[in-house]
Amino acid sequence: MRLSRKPSHPSDDQRGRAESRNAVPALAQPVPSKQSLRALDWFIFFLADVQTGFGPFIAVYLTTQKWTQVEIGLVLSIGGIVGLIGQVPGGAIIDAAKSERLVAGLAIATIGCCALAYAAMPIFPVVVTAATLHAAASCVLGPAIAAISLGLVGPFAIGERLGRNARFASLGNGVAAAVMGTAGYLLSSRSVFLVTFLLAIPTLIALSRIREEEVDVARAHGAMPREATEAADTNVWHLLRQRPLLIFACSVLLLQLANAAMLPLMASVVTTRSSQWATVLIAGCIIVPQAIVALMSPSVGRKAQAWGRRPLLLIGFGALAIRGLLFATVRDPYLLVLVQVFDGITAAVFAVMIPLIVADVAFGSGHFNLAQGVVGTATGIGASLSTVLGGFISDRFGSSTAFVGLACVAAVGLVLIFLVMPETRRRAR
Repeated sequence: MRLSRKPSHPSDDQRGRAESRNAVPALAQPVPSKQSLRALDWFIFFLADVQTGFGPFIAVYLTTQKWTQVEIGLVLSIGGIVGLIGQVPGGAIIDAAKSERLVAGLAIATIGCCALAYAAMPIFPVVVTAATLHAAASCVLGPAIAAISLGLVGPFAIGERLGRNARFASLGNGVAAAVMGTAGYLLSSRSVFLVTFLLAIPTLIALSRIREEEVDVARAHGAMPREATEAADTNVWHLLRQRPLLIFACSVLLLQLANAAMLPLMASVVTTRSSQWATVLIAGCIIVPQAIVALMSPSVGRKAQAWGRRPLLLIGFGALAIRGLLFATVRDPYLLVLVQVFDGITAAVFAVMIPLIVADVAFGSGHFNLAQGVVGTATGIGASLSTVLGGFISDRFGSSTAFVGLACVAAVGLVLIFLVMPETRRRAR
């Protein structure tokens, strides 16, 4: 009697079944024009310039206008709350839109007007309204960029495109920070918002150069064309119950919970150890990761398609855990700047992986941007809790313990990816 042989490599069988589930019907690969692709590059670059004009510059400007810290904190909190609760509705708006370019253009015009309002009338009602509108407009811009990118290049080239997006966003942030910092120093803090308003103009021009007919609406929403015979269930509740989406949202929450408090805590440590050079060192700690992101992001997009998503996610979480441990042990404030290389690695990985994995999971559903909003909400929750957690541990047990605790949170995220997160890379049949 012959015994049936079991497969000698069950893991290979499991891998084959997973790849079969992630295989999709062969779809025509879009070929966008060089004009549209270059216009998207410049749109992202200038948009990063515009967004840089807010954030820390608001606190500096309002302080010069004799605002109290309570009033400034209230304005920033209102913007943060609107930004958090607006993530899912913002994604739903993009999924419902017939033209992502039009929605993005309206959002940019709104942000430009908000910047002008800050400069023209820094009184409480105007500033609160501007902060609210800016946060609401930002909730649709992130999904709009990803949707336009997906609509242009399609699901099988989106990894490399997202890497290129991250590169130009990083370059825009760096250039804008230098320009606005110089303007604020040579002129006044008010000039930062005038520069922001002016930068909205080339942003809109670049957006208008993206050819509308090349941004396929169905692709931009993560839907498959009608002729594809195996389209996924398009019910939104089916999407929101997808196990990979929920696991990934939890991992992003852990990422932000570990990451958001690290730089502010490190800034406090540097200030106590080297107050004379603190500003320069903090600037270096911001510039180094941006440079790493600009250099690495396109490679991350290519490797994501060659290696799969999980290996890169593990690298990103591993770099974050190492960074936290080094912050806890390194004493030389100048070496802390070099530690920020690990921040750049994590940022380069997740700048590409977050919209890429969401695109994988939402493929065929028509609700790609709504799914982005779900992950964006997890991002906001993690970032909000991180500063509270890091500050509490630092006050009670010291900064070194706080960094170790944040590194442990990153390690939990790494274990979650390693043990539970499935591979989401899709291949054409």
